[in-house]
Amino acid sequence: MEERVTAEQMKKLERAANDAGLSYRQMMENAGYQAFEAIERRCPHPGSAVVFAGKGNNAGDGFVVARLLAADGANVRLILCEGDPVTEDSAFEYERLADVEIWLLDDLGAAQEAELLACDVVVDALYGTGFHGALRPNGLRAADMMNRASGLVCSLDLPSGVNADTGEVADGAVKAGLTVTFHARKQGQDAPQAAMHCGEIVVADIGIHAVLRERRYPPQI
Repeated sequence: MEERVTAEQMKKLERAANDAGLSYRQMMENAGYQAFEAIERRCPHPGSAVVFAGKGNNAGDGFVVARLLAADGANVRLILCEGDPVTEDSAFEYERLADVEIWLLDDLGAAQEAELLACDVVVDALYGTGFHGALRPNGLRAADMMNRASGLVCSLDLPSGVNADTGEVADGAVKAGLTVTFHARKQGQDAPQAAMHCGEIVVADIGIHAVLRERRYPPQI
């Protein structure tokens, strides 16, 4: 059976990989690259894209995707939904952005919103595996925009509003056409309602298997 992990197990795997020599920053870079590749397979060389970003490491994955899409020629808008990134690695990736328009969710007007809804690709980089409970007001607004968008909606790790462990789906959660989940499927993705929100699930290798196997460093889960 394909591997399943909880959010806590995933944290322990990442910690073990970091201790074995694969840095958190490199895992973030790998995750963003794998998500970019999955998007390109579904929508080759999109002309326009929008990335909705939170302020944690899921946002950092999204910043990598935004940078790669822009380098591929897409007109990319990055929407900061809850302000500037707060983790060291996501802030590092944020500073690497080039050729990406950065907008604040709170500042969006009707014309800008209409422009975003028409983008070829929409990337959900709000919350990832850390989500539980209910979507905050800005999360609800961003999720609503993503759910009304005409392009391919790709969630990173999990659609925002889906609990990684239980599969519980919050009101207003993102309904993705594609979910790129990192290292292994998350336990909650097997729940029927969660599966409907995930759409196609692609499991992306971000290097954890290789480094733990090479260093013979089994994670304590």
